[in-house]
Formats: sequence, structure tokens, C-alpha cells
Amino acid sequence: MEEGAKLFFKGLMSEMEPALRELEGLADEMEPALRSFAEEMGPALRGLVDKVEDWSAYHPPEILPNGDIIMRRKEPMPSEEPPVTEPEEIEL
Repeated sequence: MEEGAKLFFKGLMSEMEPALRELEGLADEMEPALRSFAEEMGPALRGLVDKVEDWSAYHPPEILPNGDIIMRRKEPMPSEEPPVTEPEEIEL
């Protein structure tokens, strides 16, 4: 049984080798773009992570037709109504 498992995995690796080489080439091509993205967006994403306390309170981000990205809350935040104050009397 052990020999059969070895042969199975050896055959699987030989079948996967071309795909893995292609994936490695793709990763090499994407590395500069990903590095640039991380350098440019990293500070903004860190700021966003610091502001959001509970990611489970939001739906997945949506990309609007104009390219804006929005994050909707699952439950609306409770509205903070301003305190009711008596109007001031003004003498004319």
C-alpha cells in the first residue's frame, strides 16, 4: 500500500509540474505589480483596518460602475439625534 501511495504521488507530481512551473512564471510577472500595490496602498489599508472594529458587521465590498468601492453595514448604525433645546428668546 505504501508503494502504491508513493507511485500515486510521484505520478501526480509529474502531472502537476508543468502547471506549477507556469504558476511560478506568473508569480514572477506579478511580483512587481503586487509590490507596488503594497507600497502605495499599504498605509491606506492599515488606516482602514484601524478604523473598522468588526469586519463581520459589513457586507462584502461592492464596486460601483464609476469605480468607487463601498462597504455597506449589515445593520444601520443607530442615529444620533441632536438633543432638543428650547429656542432662545430674541428681543426685537
